[in-house]
Amino acid sequence: MPKSVLITGASSGIGACAARHLQERGFRVFGTRRKTRDDLPEGVHWIEMDVCDEASVGRGVAEVISAVTRLDALVCSAGLGIFGSVEEVSIEAAQQQLDANYFGVLRTLRAVLPHMREVGGGRVVLVGSLAGRAPIPFQSHYSASKAALDATALALRTEVRPFGIDVSLIEPGDINTPFNDAMHWTDVSGSAYGARVRSCEAVIRDSLPKAPGPEVIARVIAKALTARRPRVRYAAGPDSALVPLLRRLLPDWISLELIRSHFKV
Repeated sequence: MPKSVLITGASSGIGACAARHLQERGFRVFGTRRKTRDDLPEGVHWIEMDVCDEASVGRGVAEVISAVTRLDALVCSAGLGIFGSVEEVSIEAAQQQLDANYFGVLRTLRAVLPHMREVGGGRVVLVGSLAGRAPIPFQSHYSASKAALDATALALRTEVRPFGIDVSLIEPGDINTPFNDAMHWTDVSGSAYGARVRSCEAVIRDSLPKAPGPEVIARVIAKALTARRPRVRYAAGPDSALVPLLRRLLPDWISLELIRSHFKV
């Protein structure tokens, strides 16, 4: 019987590519989407689920578990981005960012882990970001949400190890997906940060279309789900070797100088 996997945020971007790739690898794929759509790929078992709604998560996970004898794996890739300064992004928007990217993962984990413990194991993959280790200026809320996933992945791996559950964190660099199209771009026309915030926005908008596609991350997710001994971290994509190395070796003030130079702020 094919192994089963639940992928959140499977209707676009990294989640959609992972769903297709794992399906090709023989997995029985359950993908979540927030609303009914006609343009979703065939072959995936689609579950209507909003990670920001605990009741919706409970219903969605229950639907998956009722359809399989055993849910073997969970991939948490749902999320969004918000652009703007710490000072100027509203508290409501910041809460929305953390709710989707961090608490959405917690809701899903809390719904899936009891089943995995009951059946004697499983694999969990959390899609983080290199921004969790090298925070992006004017995307501090997004970076903070990914840093929170970093800490959660490491702590969770220790907590669930006795139950035969492996946890891995995927850390993509820039990946060419519709992420920027879905980004909440705070109006910076009157920003107190002037040309610097506009320069950073231009770098972000320009760099993503030049990045490799989500297939790079889909292959890494598959590796984490099929490896005999899955790693704690899988950095992937542009700067996946350089960023972790520099963050380990350089003092923070030099790292921040490099980040300021890259984003032209």
